[in-house]
Amino acid sequence: MNKVHKKDLYRIFIGSALFAAALLIPAKGAWKAALFLLPYAVTGADVLLLAARNIKKGRIFDENLLMSLASIGAFCIREYPEAVAVMLFYRVGELAESYAVGKARRSISALMDIRPDYAVKETGEGLIRVDPEDIAVGDVIVVKTGERVPLDGIVIEGRAFVDTAALTGESVPRQVQAGDEVISGFINSGGLLKIKVEKTFGESTVVRILELVEDSAARKAKTESFISRFARYYTPIVVIGAVFLAVLPPLFFSGIWSDWLMRALIFLVISCPCALVISVPLSFFGGIGGASKSGILIKGGNYLEALAKAEIIAFDKTGTLTKGTFRVTQINPENGSSRYLLRLAAYAESYSDHPVSRSIKEAFGEEIDPLRVTEAEEISGLGVRVRMDGQVILAGNGKLMDANGVRWKVSEGSDTVVHVAVDGEYKGNIVISDEIKEDSAAAIAELKRQGIEKTVMLTGDLRHVGEKTASELGIDAVYAELLPEGKVIAVEALLNETTAKGKLVYVGDGINDAPALSRADIGIAMGALGSDAALEAADIVLMDDSLSKISTALTISRKTHGIVIQNIAMALGFKALVMVLGVLGYATMWAAVFADVGVSVLAIANAARALNAGGVKHGRSMRQTREKAGFKI
Repeated sequence: MNKVHKKDLYRIFIGSALFAAALLIPAKGAWKAALFLLPYAVTGADVLLLAARNIKKGRIFDENLLMSLASIGAFCIREYPEAVAVMLFYRVGELAESYAVGKARRSISALMDIRPDYAVKETGEGLIRVDPEDIAVGDVIVVKTGERVPLDGIVIEGRAFVDTAALTGESVPRQVQAGDEVISGFINSGGLLKIKVEKTFGESTVVRILELVEDSAARKAKTESFISRFARYYTPIVVIGAVFLAVLPPLFFSGIWSDWLMRALIFLVISCPCALVISVPLSFFGGIGGASKSGILIKGGNYLEALAKAEIIAFDKTGTLTKGTFRVTQINPENGSSRYLLRLAAYAESYSDHPVSRSIKEAFGEEIDPLRVTEAEEISGLGVRVRMDGQVILAGNGKLMDANGVRWKVSEGSDTVVHVAVDGEYKGNIVISDEIKEDSAAAIAELKRQGIEKTVMLTGDLRHVGEKTASELGIDAVYAELLPEGKVIAVEALLNETTAKGKLVYVGDGINDAPALSRADIGIAMGALGSDAALEAADIVLMDDSLSKISTALTISRKTHGIVIQNIAMALGFKALVMVLGVLGYATMWAAVFADVGVSVLAIANAARALNAGGVKHGRSMRQTREKAGFKI
């Protein structure tokens, strides 16, 4: 419990003691008023001051004004115990709400406590501990067992298992060694690592993630924005309604002034909108925090709410549904040797970093002389064109061959085919295979079980390649042989298929699929750990490449949305009931106070459930994690 909570608790305790004394001590007239004025001042003085300050600043209608009017009104009609009870129980409710909100924020703060406190820099004079912001690109840092990796870099010496749970939600440590990339926020669970820094602290993954989480509060869900607007109009209407309730019946229907004034005060107390104003934003905040536990970054409550209405999900193929780790499985020369054809393709792909290009270069296995290659051009969605030793080499799909007037041959099978031509003469083709991820089929089936109406694959591969993969995974439709702009056109067509309330989700790697990610209602980037492009392009970022995380994100969004609806229905329904009873004279001030405080506390407690919406359990010790994974360090 922090200092503010302790101070409020002491104030409530002292006020309660004085209130009990005032109830027990017999007194009349001014003495009785003075006895109850003491606990009222202890518990409510700062509420009155805050209401006055807000009025001075132009923020007239808020819960502080409602409680001030209700309690002062009760004093005016000499209902002293009720006046003190209004303020006392309002403060109890405020404390409970503050504690619940603080607990939720602390949970998220602890979850995102991945900002490093220091970095150990290697210098000529030995190791020195410095601020991570003082580390430059190219510096060498040392990370010991139990320490957090402070900056992004490449391991140059050592081997260790690192815990990535804070970033990916994955409980099983991964092994890194010389040549592997490591990300800030990883924890070294055993071993000594020397890391060459690749990014400054301000550009590191951990800082980017923290900025995304902090900025997410600014992107409010439609429901959240509606509640904010609702509260602005609701409170003044309530105050005006209370005035009419206190004045009109005595003036026109011969009512008793004190009776209708009490009903008006009850109306003010029960109408306080705290339960809605606090619990709805907290629900979305908790949902975003719960998603973060699973390694899912949601950039705002608006995206969390929209995902709950997902109707169609479209997937990129390579790297999303498949592993994206290509390997050469066939070499089919038209004339000449297989080695000659592979050499041509490797040199043609030498300047490309596409997964297909990498697989060809790995299969070639020899060092490529960059001086032999000039005028390299990568043609999006088609392939590459280079000049080598004065000859023009084309390497790509059938469309590239057609565009250059090359007659090519269809290769049997259902894998990716790279055709090669030299100076317009067809030289043969190379078949590249890509493996489907182990969890892809199960993830698609789970999404359908969750009610997704349609699943679609968008791919630049040949139709028979895409259809074979889609058939194995149970995907409903395939758009094949698409250039990047073709994916955007396909996304727009799918947007027209959604219902008025339904949403289209596009899932890709966040780099090549950036236009489609931006065009869809919700863009999800997969396997985005360390990828700046993925963090920028998508609305939701999965920090690892597990397709099952989409189902988890959908579960979290729907549960959070359900909690929000529950809180709205509970708060409005219960308050409306007690308001009616109060107007009819069947509800007392005590009932109004308990109803207001009780509904607020229940709504806040319900909202806090969103923190566990993903069903992820943390707290396992590093030793337990390693033992479960079968690691011994």
